[in-house]
Amino acid sequence: MKKPSIVFFDIDGTLYTEEMTLPPSAKQAIRELKEKGVYVAIATGRAPFMFESLRRELEIDTFVSFNGSYVVVNGDVIMKQPLDRKTISELQKAAYQKQHPMVFLDHQQAAADIEGHEHVAESLHFLKMPYPPVKKDFYLNNDIYQALLFCDEREEKTYKGLFESLHFIRWHRRSLDILPAGGSKANGLRAVANHLGYTMDETVAFGDALNDIEMLQEAGIGVAMGNALEEVKKTADMVTAPVHENGVRTGLERLGLL
Repeated sequence: MKKPSIVFFDIDGTLYTEEMTLPPSAKQAIRELKEKGVYVAIATGRAPFMFESLRRELEIDTFVSFNGSYVVVNGDVIMKQPLDRKTISELQKAAYQKQHPMVFLDHQQAAADIEGHEHVAESLHFLKMPYPPVKKDFYLNNDIYQALLFCDEREEKTYKGLFESLHFIRWHRRSLDILPAGGSKANGLRAVANHLGYTMDETVAFGDALNDIEMLQEAGIGVAMGNALEEVKKTADMVTAPVHENGVRTGLERLGLL
């Protein structure tokens, strides 16, 4: 295996603690990593507008967002895969019948299809996001790279059976990410690596949640945070300390990158 040349970091539970703060040790570690000539990128389920301040703070302009549906390298969009509008409409109708709210996201903003729903508020509060404005037809005039469907785990099987052209990833007990089938952070990693001329053997990925599993398996070295779900840890090549216990720096030191 080649020496790692590019490292991808998830945000929530990897760079950010439960309080949505970036540990000073992680910020310093990333600064040192870049000084050593290692390329640093972000790979997240978030929309670009949801982590703009973090990108500025870390001086990172390459990222995989929307779990792989919108990919940017050095500030330029290299890949984007919006959801099919007809499919979104059909999904919204099915969700409406079950009284399950939805949120639609493009690269600049979010819109909800119902006002003041507690499940939407609970899930987005986890991300420190305000309740989006209500625009039921937002998807008709905007490219939607990810939708959120709010339902319990026992209720999601129905949707998976009806919409095989969509990829459902649970990120919260109340919410699912909705992506085009085949969409994943792993695809985004491959796109970035190919664009920059790296092989996958030269890549490292840090993550903690279910939407990180494919990325950790695809990367040359997959690193699970100590606070990661057990299912995620089982798929990783290495487990580092929890994010709030200097997990990023510890992982990079164990890899010999710092």
